[in-house]
Amino acid sequence: MIGSFVIVRTRSAGVHMGYLKECNGTAVLLTKALRLWRWKGANTLHEVSKNGVKEGSRISEEVPLIFLSEAIELIPCSEKAKKILEVPRWDD
Repeated sequence: MIGSFVIVRTRSAGVHMGYLKECNGTAVLLTKALRLWRWKGANTLHEVSKNGVKEGSRISEEVPLIFLSEAIELIPCSEKAKKILEVPRWDD
């Protein structure tokens, strides 16, 4: 999955998305990373990875690099989902 746009669920830092640069056990390095704060239009992260999110979701602005030390799930995203998830939004 190196180089792919992925969703990363962590043990205590929430859900992040970005391009997987490195993965070593539970340690993950993402580039062009965003945090998925809240999502609408999907029941699980599996569905988010396939279809993206709907209005009412909250996605942070991008940071160039983030190190996540306790990743417990990595899910590659479809092109459809990636196009939606790469756009920061903070809809109410």
